[in-house]
Amino acid sequence: MRSNGKKYEKAKQAVAAEPRPLEEAIGLVQKVRYAKFDETMEIAVRLGVDPKHADQMVRGTVVLPHGLGKSKRVAVIASGDKVKEAREAGADEVGGEAEMVERISGGWMEFDALVATPDTMKSVGKLGKLLGPRGLMPNPKTGTVTFDVGRAVREIKAGKVAFRVDKTAIVHAPFGKSSFNADKLIQNARALIEAILRAKPPTSKGKYLRGITISSTMSPGVAIDLATVES
Repeated sequence: MRSNGKKYEKAKQAVAAEPRPLEEAIGLVQKVRYAKFDETMEIAVRLGVDPKHADQMVRGTVVLPHGLGKSKRVAVIASGDKVKEAREAGADEVGGEAEMVERISGGWMEFDALVATPDTMKSVGKLGKLLGPRGLMPNPKTGTVTFDVGRAVREIKAGKVAFRVDKTAIVHAPFGKSSFNADKLIQNARALIEAILRAKPPTSKGKYLRGITISSTMSPGVAIDLATVES
């Protein structure tokens, strides 16, 4: 049976089992971190929905106030004036549908987000099986299928986070780096939680917010006192 390392166990012992206010929990995760790299701060939100039903799917996007601490590589599939617009907005790769679809089909995946104009989606749709499992398929609901490619690229570069509930009714999402000032992490986390609350499906019954845990890449999770968040 696999056992955790000594550093992890020491960090785990420092994390009490009882839920804590968000501000206190973030400070604790920063305190117990032990990795030698700048870890990603992550949040896991357990929801009272049944993802098996399409009308209870929770998904959306939010631009974090202080970004993620890392600029995402953005690729754009467009034509005409939209190519220039995407490049001026800071896109890392821009090309027409035939060129880009062929590159991606051939295995090129050097991007963290893909934006496409609506008129190219007939060709881009063929990449669904390749991009879908990686969470990279352009989608109107996340703002990555749009003619306003400049805005889409700028938002992604600024720290736009897409979230989606998984089959276990949990939303996993990053909200910054462990090296961030605590106040910035608190503001980012609150913005993300508020976006998830706003995305509550009308058909969701009973308690929507069931549990929240935050952690860094290598740290144990710290439970959040829901009363302090909901208030």
